[in-house]
Amino acid sequence: MAQAEQVKHDQALPPYPEKATLEGKNKFLGFWFFLGGETVLFASLFGTYLGLRNGVADGPTSQELFHLDLVFYMTMILLTSSLTSVFAIINMKKGNYKGLLGWMWATVALGVAFLSFEIYEFWDYTVNYGLGFTTSAFASSFYTLVGTHGAHVLFGVLWISTLLIRYAKTGLTLTNAPKFYTASLYWHFIDVVWVFIFTVVYLMGV
Repeated sequence: MAQAEQVKHDQALPPYPEKATLEGKNKFLGFWFFLGGETVLFASLFGTYLGLRNGVADGPTSQELFHLDLVFYMTMILLTSSLTSVFAIINMKKGNYKGLLGWMWATVALGVAFLSFEIYEFWDYTVNYGLGFTTSAFASSFYTLVGTHGAHVLFGVLWISTLLIRYAKTGLTLTNAPKFYTASLYWHFIDVVWVFIFTVVYLMGV
């Protein structure tokens, strides 16, 4: 690792710096195992939601709650953040470290914007519609599924922000390239999960 840290941005890096070292390859492999576990987690939450979505008891239904205009804005923000993370990795592969940092900060900003909308959405449902977590089986499964995704977005924001701060002045190295790359893959994963939430929860719920 210490040897890789010595490779600075002004030195020539291999074409694929994120996989050029054994450490980088192990990170990449381990990350796919991690995503396998995450996929099982969200599959379970989706299955639970689909089984309980009609259990509204005396609470509001999804048709009374969901505002597709708000969800559409949230979807566009998150999809745009996926695009900015792609631009970040493209700049990384070109050796443009400033470009990598800039696009990653843009990804973080869009992630924060998405979370702000989601917090507003939950506040609206709770205060204006009386949909608490224990109001009904639908409410519990909805908040658990969408809230778990939101927690993943928050984790991604903190992960990428930590990398950006930690490596703000080091330049691109064989050590930080795999870290930025796996963080970008994670961000794509939570974007894909949101597309399923948008379809299964919101579109099927109105």
